[in-house]
Amino acid sequence: MMDSRIARINELYHKSQAEGLTAEEKEEQARLRAEYVADIRASLRGQLNNIDIINKDGTIENLGEKYGKR
Repeated sequence: MMDSRIARINELYHKSQAEGLTAEEKEEQARLRAEYVADIRASLRGQLNNIDIINKDGTIENLGEKYGKR
């Protein structure tokens, strides 16, 4: 997510605390937050899918291949 969108999320939050938001601004805030959460989840999923575990018998098991398709 671009820094400008994160800054906009913060602007809308501060405005909501100070004076309130219009209906359009509330929709924009909800949409931006949903995009942010989706980006965080995708990033975390990508990191977790690249973890390799070395088993006791010496074999290497990739967690993304084992659990990533769920």
